[in-house]
Amino acid sequence: MISIGSAQIDAWIAAFIFPLARILAFIATAPLWRTTGIPRQTRLIVGIAITVAIAPGLPAMPAVQPASLGGLWIMFQQMLIGIGMGFAARVVFSAFDLAGEFIGFQMGLGFATFYDPLNSSQTPVISEFIGLIALLLFLSLNGHLLYLATLAQSFSAIPISSTPLGAGSWLNIAELGSRIFSAGLLLALPVVVALMITNVALAVLTRAAPQLNIFALGFPLTLIGGFVALAISLNYLAAPLQAIFEFGLTAMLGFAVPGSP
Repeated sequence: MISIGSAQIDAWIAAFIFPLARILAFIATAPLWRTTGIPRQTRLIVGIAITVAIAPGLPAMPAVQPASLGGLWIMFQQMLIGIGMGFAARVVFSAFDLAGEFIGFQMGLGFATFYDPLNSSQTPVISEFIGLIALLLFLSLNGHLLYLATLAQSFSAIPISSTPLGAGSWLNIAELGSRIFSAGLLLALPVVVALMITNVALAVLTRAAPQLNIFALGFPLTLIGGFVALAISLNYLAAPLQAIFEFGLTAMLGFAVPGSP
């Protein structure tokens, strides 16, 4: 006769509930899944399905009751790790949004916004355009599968334990914010430089022919020049976008610093 004790039941629950906490926290904060266009029930089902798929191959869980104070602390720790990984992945797409805002302001389209139902906010049209291109490229590179592979690998790189992460982990997450500005500026730099040259040419033209109405002439020219420069730069965006995606995947695991027991 097979006898199952409470310790065995606690071990089965811990083997499922601890990874589920990290995975659900990641899904709630990571791009592609965090949008309001995906219902919460769907995200919950996806998290449970991922946990069931990878749980048998994960390292051994701590021998602690999930409902105890130590178990709740471990669950809270896994939620923080999942949120940190999701934020590291989100930094990549925030850089694309910032690049679109840089380009839109230089083109004179800073006022052109519309309501984005997926993010529940007003979004500049150029930022939305670049963000959609980046998302399509991300999906074409099987980035969503790379996210899942990195998430499964995180349980080996950042094991589940009661030991908290070091203070340097959260400092690394804060420093990832600087990547938003540097990567966004580098992506927008070709179009910004082209528009800067256009504005200098308009300034010289105004000095040479003061009778020209710069307000009636400048806006259409900068608008056309911005779209032409953006269309030309699209052919060269694949390599830098792929490099940013790779950095985001590395940052998902690289932010964690082991803490002292």
